[in-house]
Amino acid sequence: METEIKGTTMQILEVTLNPGESVISTHGELSWMTPNISMSQTTATGKDKGFAATLKRAVAGGGLLVTRYEAQSAQGKVAFAAKQPGKILELSVTPGQGYLVHRKGWLCGTPGIVCGIGFQQSIRGGLWGGEGFIFEKMEGEGTFFLELSGEIVAYDLTAGQSLLVHPGHIGAITQEVNFQITQIPGIANKLFGQDGFHLVNLTGPGKVLLQSMPIVNLAEAIAPYLTQSTGNVTSATAAGGFSGVLGGILGSS
Repeated sequence: METEIKGTTMQILEVTLNPGESVISTHGELSWMTPNISMSQTTATGKDKGFAATLKRAVAGGGLLVTRYEAQSAQGKVAFAAKQPGKILELSVTPGQGYLVHRKGWLCGTPGIVCGIGFQQSIRGGLWGGEGFIFEKMEGEGTFFLELSGEIVAYDLTAGQSLLVHPGHIGAITQEVNFQITQIPGIANKLFGQDGFHLVNLTGPGKVLLQSMPIVNLAEAIAPYLTQSTGNVTSATAAGGFSGVLGGILGSS
């Protein structure tokens, strides 16, 4: 298997498979492929089988089924395109050395990868979209590809070294990193701190990958431009997002 990450802002992962080789991904990640690539659906990844493992993956955001892409009779290609501006990263896991990654960050991986639920913080879950704070846990043995938003900053924390991080900026951490939600003291921070008074205390040892532009932040940044009540923009927005806005603007001109 050979892989190549193409592009800069909106990257594309292209995987070249020899006959019999395969990769797996969550449903709906495919962008294009050659005709000799076969697709099949399965509930099992790696050595993790059974309903409980499937349910864990679904809760974490990986879906009940995963799609397997396998080359038939000759070398073939399958491609996965990023869904927002950012970076695609290649990471490896071995037994006992996995990653916790942000929900829906997993793009694809080799068949030995197991995707499950790594951490869930239900208290004050509404602060993070009403779902609690949920990680996908990538473990097993093999290589997986992770999609992160914006620019990526990596830190290698030594034992006892800590970093306070806004929850949305956490892209991935190695599983040995200690994770604890903490409050920033001070009544003014609680009442007027728009950045939130809950941060995540990450303590080493381990690797931390942070993303500069969480998709939630991007949505908040463009929201004022999608909810203007002039002309036909509001109704067009409800009908179809960006294309609806464009249609509303053209229709009112």
